[in-house]
Amino acid sequence: MCHTAMTAGTTLTNGTTAEHELAALQREHGRPLFALLLRLCDGDRQRAEDLVQETLVRAWQHPEALRADAFESVRPWLLTVGRRLAIDARRARQARPAEVGDAILENARVCADHAERAAATLDVREAVKTLTPEHREVLVLVYFQGASVAEAAEILGIPPGTVKSRAYYALRALRRVLPGYAADLR
Repeated sequence: MCHTAMTAGTTLTNGTTAEHELAALQREHGRPLFALLLRLCDGDRQRAEDLVQETLVRAWQHPEALRADAFESVRPWLLTVGRRLAIDARRARQARPAEVGDAILENARVCADHAERAAATLDVREAVKTLTPEHREVLVLVYFQGASVAEAAEILGIPPGTVKSRAYYALRALRRVLPGYAADLR
């Protein structure tokens, strides 16, 4: 029986650990190693399994560490390697920017940059200058200064219906002058 697999005195083939010895190492120490790594990975089973595999690869690459006579079992060495790999993986994730999923990108608002906003502002200012003074003052009060229809009617001394009518015709005139912005003027 191969109960002493991967402990002091492990047999080596060509300077590397034989496959059957690696399988025995997995059987003997895999569960405690996985349990430790699962805790270090905050319950992420996939990441913990990946780190177990990486730890076993390190054992395969460094058979000299596994046959050291300084200890009876390789478990402390495996746990130390696994813990260090988990710490390195966590540090690497924290150093990278957060990953953004496709769903988040699809739902993200598209914001115009400063140059586009400035150009649009200039276009709208020029278009507003083409309105009649009556339409312009209603538009400025209601849309740019945020006055209600009743407040604009009181300020201008005209009925609320006239404010609504002038605002309607002012927007209609702007749609003709600013065809690329028609969707924004509804």
